[in-house]
Amino acid sequence: MAREFTSVAVVGLGTMGAGIVEVFARYGHNVLASDISEDAVERGRQKIIGSTDRAVAKGKLTEADRDALLARINFVVGLERLDAVDLVIEAVPEQLELKQRIFAELDRVCKPEAILATNTSSLSVTEISVATGRPNQVVGLHFFNPAPVMKLVEVVRTVVTAPDVITDVEALCAQLGKTDVTISDRAGFIANALLFGYLNHAVQMLESRYATREDIDAAMKYGCGLPMGPLALMDLIGLDTAYEILDTMYRRGGRDRRHAPVPLIKQMVTAGLLGRKSGRGFYTYEKPGSPVIVADEQTPVADSASADAARGIAKVGVVGSGTMATGIVEVFAKAGYEVVSVTRGAEKSARVRAAIENSLNKGVARGKLSEPDRDAALARVTSSANLEDLADVDLVVEAVVEELSVKKALFANFDEICKPGVVLATTTSSLPVVEVAMATQRPADVVGLHFFNPAQVMPLVEIVETIRTSAETAATARAVTAALRKVGVSCTDRSGFIVNALLFPYLNDAVKMLEANYATADDIDHAMKLGCGYPMGPFELLDVVGLDVSLAITRELYLELREPGFAPAPLLEHLVTAGYLGRKTGRGFRDYTKR
Repeated sequence: MAREFTSVAVVGLGTMGAGIVEVFARYGHNVLASDISEDAVERGRQKIIGSTDRAVAKGKLTEADRDALLARINFVVGLERLDAVDLVIEAVPEQLELKQRIFAELDRVCKPEAILATNTSSLSVTEISVATGRPNQVVGLHFFNPAPVMKLVEVVRTVVTAPDVITDVEALCAQLGKTDVTISDRAGFIANALLFGYLNHAVQMLESRYATREDIDAAMKYGCGLPMGPLALMDLIGLDTAYEILDTMYRRGGRDRRHAPVPLIKQMVTAGLLGRKSGRGFYTYEKPGSPVIVADEQTPVADSASADAARGIAKVGVVGSGTMATGIVEVFAKAGYEVVSVTRGAEKSARVRAAIENSLNKGVARGKLSEPDRDAALARVTSSANLEDLADVDLVVEAVVEELSVKKALFANFDEICKPGVVLATTTSSLPVVEVAMATQRPADVVGLHFFNPAQVMPLVEIVETIRTSAETAATARAVTAALRKVGVSCTDRSGFIVNALLFPYLNDAVKMLEANYATADDIDHAMKLGCGYPMGPFELLDVVGLDVSLAITRELYLELREPGFAPAPLLEHLVTAGYLGRKTGRGFRDYTKR
């Protein structure tokens, strides 16, 4: 039977520590809240009062419950009064020497049976534990920010942590309404090991001027459904904190280059640009601590000259009969464009039209579309099995299979058939747009328009300019995207563009984590959903996307960028070879045939 923790102490009353105090007090525990000075203690007290007052204002806590919660907290200076508690959680800054000093002092002060826990997000729990005479009673309890809201706790065991200690803290997490994932002591644990490689890569994109900060953030919010873009998230975390986590993970994790902090991060930290807390990081804020972003010298301004350069588009050709092509036809037709849907035969054309009708009827049934608007959209679509019917369109959107040879042959045909000045767009998600463009005699007219699936629903379009794309063509692509009421983000022609270049290395890292038996697929998915607010865990997403598709994109990224950390995980290769491709085959990382 798990032990009962009747009294708990939290050391360090910054944002995390104050949040952890609130969590325990909410669930009926008496808490000693400790910090280094009276001023620090008072700041912590005000954080907790402010947080609970906001909960009352939002109707999530009654005034009586708030008062009872606050009455269970006893604020103290120093560690001497922690001698009788059952559990101490340390939440001081991420500095190993500081934590070791505190744990040595806790070992002296606390009763012999007390469990000592660290909230570190990246440091070695083992190195912290050996500062005490009871390393078997030291454990990692990594809460996520804000602790009262986030449901995940990573329970980190060292090689000497006693099994009953793990059992006891796992039971405690459940009592606090948290979901725990138990893992061994490895750099970054689960969530940070996956999250910070992705964040670092996003900063690298910005540093190389591959895309703007706004477009990088919009791409990941609208293309992946993430609660925040990576650069805004870095500002929230704090660039100094992010640098320390990355540097620690790089040194502890085998010096993986993906965790080597991008130089821009260190430069910004040195310049005092720490994010929200300093009022400026990748973005500029209304005041220090404010979430309100204000315009600065990097904020994009409307370019009327560029908009004026856009060509007029009235008639659009869409080539392909798959899910993506069908969705794109519907999107253009609903936006008022005349659409020629070209497939490889009458049967495929009939399927495309039936799918569009079905989708539009669902829109009517849900009250999102009127019957006259549905009928008008359908009337704008003309079906064809002949590429020659593209002769008078103003824009061609290719949405066929992801094979470069097929796309190049198709664009060579467009070159012969289409009128001068037509914009030729490919929806490729990972192939080089410039290679498609060079299959024509008009590469200046070729651009990438990467829609996301399902195109009728997903708001993002990546606008991909090659080194041969003209300013007029790019301006036209942006204008069309806006007319479709989509969020357009611009980038240059590099494998994976923005979304896939950031998403698939993260997914590949998750596979490598599973492959190393570090954590289960369920625990990794829980960590990213509950700890980072992702709509799906990496293995859920891989099974939905398709492991074969994921492997192909990962290979393309690795072939172009030659980054060792991007090499496809062998486990991903093996599953694809075995025919385990995800939901579409009934088995991928999970078996769907038994559900």
